[in-house]
Amino acid sequence: MSRPLEGLSAIVTGAGRGLGRAEALELGRLGAAVVVNDYGQAGRDGSGEASATPAEEVAAEIRAAGGEASAHTGDVSDFQQARELVESAIDRYGKLDVLVNNAGILRDRMVFSMTEGEWDAVVRVHLKGHFNTIRFAAAHWRERSKREGAPVYGRIVNTSSEAFLAGSPGQPNYAAAKGGIVGLTVSTALALTRYGVTANVICPRARTRMTEDVFAAVDEPDHGIDPLSPGHVAPLVGYLASPAAARVNGQLLVVHGGMVAVIERPRVRAKFDSKQDAFTYDELDALLTPHYADRPPGETFGATEVLGLRRE
Repeated sequence: MSRPLEGLSAIVTGAGRGLGRAEALELGRLGAAVVVNDYGQAGRDGSGEASATPAEEVAAEIRAAGGEASAHTGDVSDFQQARELVESAIDRYGKLDVLVNNAGILRDRMVFSMTEGEWDAVVRVHLKGHFNTIRFAAAHWRERSKREGAPVYGRIVNTSSEAFLAGSPGQPNYAAAKGGIVGLTVSTALALTRYGVTANVICPRARTRMTEDVFAAVDEPDHGIDPLSPGHVAPLVGYLASPAAARVNGQLLVVHGGMVAVIERPRVRAKFDSKQDAFTYDELDALLTPHYADRPPGETFGATEVLGLRRE
């Protein structure tokens, strides 16, 4: 069996269940020593008492398969606890090589009904949680690179969503946080490439407790592999964490059901130039209104399709 991550250490956040669990197991299978992080709250909205059980069970599963793993139950949305998570990996394994950010919660509501607390909670766990762990991992890699006088090994895999690509009317907080994660990833990729570190972001589609409403009407197959299994996502994370992906940096990839799509940055679809020094209202009306005349009322870009990828 190929073990491309042999000798490397990794952190996977939100790894007690669903996608994070599948990713942690895959990294362990590929040879990495894994710090399994999960705050362990029972509710997908971040409710319930924190519990060490989910993280500990996944770490035990990795060890039972012959790998090396430890559990960490800190809240990555807390700056100090994120620091402690990164430091725990460095203290235990001597260095950190791979960071996979997956932790998240949902508090769905239409934008006209959403409370400030519902907005803040989702943005804090998803976007700030990603920043917090990246902040301390990046400092570690920068310091190592300066000390060694050469680039070091570092991989960041972040988790966005197709809710960012195509919108999600009942998830303005989630869609905004996931869009922010893409921007954070590209900025990080540019900042850390000189130190030997890559940063990429995935938009996974999988059946988990976070998506139980989205895929409620999609039955699991009676035979064979569920196309919405988190197991379809984990190999891509393993690849992006590996030496083979050294040239993959600042990329956004959609993954599900045996499919991986590399998404381009937005391109200019149409361009209009004023005949004067600056546009007037009347000139814009004459140019833009006909351009959008054939679009159904209320349709947004990518409402039904995202760069050729039809949403479920």
